[in-house]
Amino acid sequence: MTKSISRNKNKTLFLCALLQGTSAGTENKKSIGIFDSGIGGLSVLKEIIKIIPEYDFIYLGDSARSPYGTRSFETVYHYTLECVQKLFSMNCDLVILACNTASAKALRNIQQLDLPKIAPGKRVLGVIRPTTELAGKHTKTKHIGVLGTSGTVASDSYKIELEHFYPGIKVFQQACPMWVPIVENNEVNSPATDFYVKKYLKELFSKSKKIDTIILGCTHYPLLLNKIRKYAPKNVKIISQGPIVALSLADYLQRHPEIEKKLGKGNNVAFFTTDSTESFDKLAKIFFGRKVSSKHLAL
Repeated sequence: MTKSISRNKNKTLFLCALLQGTSAGTENKKSIGIFDSGIGGLSVLKEIIKIIPEYDFIYLGDSARSPYGTRSFETVYHYTLECVQKLFSMNCDLVILACNTASAKALRNIQQLDLPKIAPGKRVLGVIRPTTELAGKHTKTKHIGVLGTSGTVASDSYKIELEHFYPGIKVFQQACPMWVPIVENNEVNSPATDFYVKKYLKELFSKSKKIDTIILGCTHYPLLLNKIRKYAPKNVKIISQGPIVALSLADYLQRHPEIEKKLGKGNNVAFFTTDSTESFDKLAKIFFGRKVSSKHLAL
């Protein structure tokens, strides 16, 4: 009886420590925070775990206020900063914005204006820069297409980054507002999916027939990859973010041992959502590839 009580007490202490931002151990090891406006970022986390499975992760999906794609810059910035600060309080010194809209509309302000004031020792990284760095190396025609949400396209973040790193490159963007609801309603194999994949690709290539590289600028879009490949020209390189972000993060940790040495390596992953855990868990399997059990988190 005494041993059983002790085990339960230790488990309770660990869960309380996770939520309160202190580790259940003497070394106070940190987790890597993964933030997304909903569930799409799980496709990025899935790839990260393939590359660096030994670390501890906390995933936070702001499903209650999703989607971010159609919201204003100010609103996305406010929501993203609030969630980043929540992850900081949960013992994450490194947070990845696994959301293109958040990366496009909030990352720069958070890095340049907020972190120096509120958390100078912590780091927040996005998904756009590593993606653009790789895409620029692939194109031969110097014509790159970007498929993204309306918010990501309106921000011009991919265009700005690509033209900064690779002068002379021309960027053509196409918003795909129907793709996220198609994926989240598990309609990937429906006739409607074929219609909207063909529609947006046609609109993209009407802007330039010389596009030879396409960036999937949304974490939902990898689930449509087979359809996109089916209707895109065969010679076009299609870039999905998950593997790129995973390799970029592994490289970042190698180059920043002062951050890496603080990270816990217990192969633990915790999932949190600001909305219904039942809905999150049901959809999460589509993106993450296996069953998850999330906890509700109030902001």
